[in-house]
Amino acid sequence: MDLAGRVVVVTGGTRGVGAGIARAFLRAGARVVAAARRPPDAPVAAAGRTADFHPLDLRDALAVGAFFAGIADRYGRLDCLVNNAGGTPHRLLADAAPERHARVVELNLTGSLTASLAAHAVMTEHRTPGSVIMIGSVSGGRPSPGTAAYGAAKAGLESLARSMAVEWAPDIRVNTLVLGMVRTELSRLHYGDAAGVAAVGRTVPLGRLAEPDEAGDAAVFLASDRAAYITGASLLVHGGGERPAFLDAATATAPPADDADRTRPR
Repeated sequence: MDLAGRVVVVTGGTRGVGAGIARAFLRAGARVVAAARRPPDAPVAAAGRTADFHPLDLRDALAVGAFFAGIADRYGRLDCLVNNAGGTPHRLLADAAPERHARVVELNLTGSLTASLAAHAVMTEHRTPGSVIMIGSVSGGRPSPGTAAYGAAKAGLESLARSMAVEWAPDIRVNTLVLGMVRTELSRLHYGDAAGVAAVGRTVPLGRLAEPDEAGDAAVFLASDRAAYITGASLLVHGGGERPAFLDAATATAPPADDADRTRPR
């Protein structure tokens, strides 16, 4: 999947999943701009190439518009936007004021809408067939206690992508990469030490958390010509999902094998 000559913007592309996505695009030959509020601790690099960094707060619509206009001026084109920026602290709904939850939605949903509209303007003006990739989450499709506003925003992001895919076809494809748990430098905040991360990984059918670069490889595929007929889709990258809790409960109380054979429905 050769993306040489293409220009890709990755929001939140300086650390964690975003840095993994940026590295994957660099390996594919693209010129990558990592846009985030804070610069990376070290340059985001792969295959002997380095991503350009640009400071950006997605909650500032004027700054977002100016940033994408600058992309057009500096690089002459925009081929792909990866809406990766987002996140949330662990916060039960009743433990915070509504405006705190609203800021989570603003970052994870409204910010991606703002960036996508600005990217659409650049791609349309320069007549560049393009791709927009939303970085979704399994939290958008299941209960997310402690991160409910985040889950709601991610669910909205998938719906937004499907509508964009219809409105912006055929020139701009829009898809969602739905991620499960990914091992990043912040994993310890959610899962504890290395033993905790390993224990959580064992709950995934593939037996481990994803690596950021694996999310990146999936994003490169969606941006590439190999996915030329894929739009409005949600690609699950979650290692098989989560083992249903009822299976473990049933195993603990299951009858002996002989009894189970006699009582199994036919």
